[in-house]
Amino acid sequence: MDFQLTEEQTLIQDMARQFSDNELAPHAEKWDHEKFLDRTVFEKAAELGFMGIYQQEEHGGTALSRLDSALVFEQLARGDISHTAMITIHNMATWMIDRFGSDELRARYVPKLCSAEYIASYCLTEPGAGSDAASLTTKAVRDGDDYVLNGTKTFISGASWSDIYVVMARTSDDGARGISTFVIEKDTPGLSFGAIEKKMGWNAQPTAQVIMEDCRIPAANRVGAEGDGFKFAMAGLDGGRINIGCCSLGGAQASLDMALSYTKERKQFGKEISAFQNTQFKLADMATELEASRMMIYRAANMLDNKLPNAGAACAMAKRFATDMGSKIANDALQLHGGYGYLSEYGIERIVRDMRVHQILEGTNEIMRVIISRSMLRQ
Repeated sequence: MDFQLTEEQTLIQDMARQFSDNELAPHAEKWDHEKFLDRTVFEKAAELGFMGIYQQEEHGGTALSRLDSALVFEQLARGDISHTAMITIHNMATWMIDRFGSDELRARYVPKLCSAEYIASYCLTEPGAGSDAASLTTKAVRDGDDYVLNGTKTFISGASWSDIYVVMARTSDDGARGISTFVIEKDTPGLSFGAIEKKMGWNAQPTAQVIMEDCRIPAANRVGAEGDGFKFAMAGLDGGRINIGCCSLGGAQASLDMALSYTKERKQFGKEISAFQNTQFKLADMATELEASRMMIYRAANMLDNKLPNAGAACAMAKRFATDMGSKIANDALQLHGGYGYLSEYGIERIVRDMRVHQILEGTNEIMRVIISRSMLRQ
């Protein structure tokens, strides 16, 4: 096992870090305050290949490995978690089209998605179907050369802002095997959006319901075969769990960097607070927890790349651990700042708020434990 990055991976990592430092970090506080998702950031990210990062080259993708992509997303999240998370969601939805769609569907959408002319959202969760995603009730009924969709998706990142919606809908009553995947464009008649939710974090990106009322789309907009949609959605989420874990890595690293800097400058009782053993032990624990999280995320990404049979469980383990530890590290960094950590100008409280949802989305960490234990008991 070689734990050293290759020269190419180091260059990719450095490029992402520079983009994060120049294009994300200086604006993160403003975006959070103004609740603004900056489309120009996505266009600039596309110029570096970050908007089709693990898509095939045929239609403009960068074709990086999942491990290479993890290196990029981690660095981007150091600058701003909210924008980075939307980039990862876009990549997950785009990958589903590129991996499972027909040649015609791929040619129609993937080039525009990789160039950021279109931004994509992923639509699985419903008001009555969260962790029990297979119980979704949104229906897609075949009508000649079309499908007519009716139903509501909730907690959709980018709702009303994105151009493309990758929607999981029921085409039969056969449980998980009755779910199919569809691509819906924003201006399609019958597609509308709920009010923008008021959230604890991820304030830069809009979150709302996606509502379909007799929403008619061409049958050619179905991704893959009828009944395969749930498998596609779960395959997307394996990578999505790595991606959101990377967002936690980046946020945790930014928090640790801030804590190191602050504790070396802040003086109490006549000396820097970094000189106190209590502070030193806290910093040591934070660094250890971050490094363990990073190794788990990188390993799971590598297992996905190599299509190992237990990759799904590894992704669940890595997501559960990295998002739990990431939130803990950010909260510890806030504590080391004392009262100043509670002020928005120091940036720590925004990271704490942004990272809290990582333990919920892409499958709650309780569901991650279900996936892990089932994998263990099957062996």
